[in-house]
Amino acid sequence: MTDLAQAEARLPRWMAGLAVTSTLALMLFGHARFSLGFAFGSALAILNYLWLHQAVEALMSAGEACPPKRVLVKFFVRYPLAFLAVYLFYKTGWLPIAAILAGLFVPVGGVLLEAVILLRDGWKASEVLAPGDEP
Repeated sequence: MTDLAQAEARLPRWMAGLAVTSTLALMLFGHARFSLGFAFGSALAILNYLWLHQAVEALMSAGEACPPKRVLVKFFVRYPLAFLAVYLFYKTGWLPIAAILAGLFVPVGGVLLEAVILLRDGWKASEVLAPGDEP
């Protein structure tokens, strides 16, 4: 497995770990409603990422054949579904909209964590090279 494939496989785990850790931290500090909103936004964002990833993989591997209709439906329904869910909570006030919006940024945090790991691995690999060697 290449470094890129490994990084791609780790991304959902980073996202889930960040979402769970942040939700638990918010709960421990006594912000129950905010933590529920954050968990909802995180789940929505992670689901959106997974559906996008699935659609892109299906489109890239399809070649001449058409990708499955279920994958295409998920691809085109993901944004309207997300907007509808956020709008529902905005209008009803069941969960804080700021918490939901904060949760939607969990994939960004996962990508940043993975970027730090890749930078660290690259730094270690460059230290192994002897002075004057080309990578």
